[in-house]
Parts: sequence; C-alpha cells; structure tokens
Amino acid sequence: MNIQHTEKDNQGSFFIEKDGKQLAEMVYNLNEPGQLVIEHTEVDDELRGQNIGYELVVAGANYAREKQLKVVPVCRFARALFHKKKEEFADVAAAEY
Repeated sequence: MNIQHTEKDNQGSFFIEKDGKQLAEMVYNLNEPGQLVIEHTEVDDELRGQNIGYELVVAGANYAREKQLKVVPVCRFARALFHKKKEEFADVAAAEY
C-alpha cells in the first residue's frame, strides 16, 4: 500500500487512496509549536486487519522525527498504539499525552 501525504497550513494527513477513493486516513494538526497532534485515524472496512492504521501512525511518527516534532496522540487509536508500543514511539511522544 502506498501511503500518501498532504499538508496545507497547519493541517495534514497521511492516507491511502485506491481508484480515486480514500480508504484510510490519519489526520493531524500543527497548531501547537513543536507538536504534531494526531486527531483522527480511520480505515475503511476493505483494508481492516492489514495493520493499515498502525502504518499511518508510524508514517506520522516518522514525519515528526524528520521535523523534530513531538507527537500528541489525541485520537483513541493512536493513543492506544503509543501506550502499547511505548518503546517504538518514546523518542517522539510528547510528555503530556
């Protein structure tokens, strides 16, 4: 699956599109200085069970690493991943999440 990225102003998303239809998306904002806030993650039923949500969150974390940002996982799914895989995300996890 090819994860695409778009960003405009202080909003962005990592997403997967097939035949012009968006099947998965992780939405974030950059409204707080130095932080990438994951607001929402959604995966279409067609892609469920393929770790797509995880891959989208990883893409966001990698982007945060590149930009030297801390991640605040407001989204329930992302927050659960950050708790479950603390070591994997420790370097980008914001202290207050």
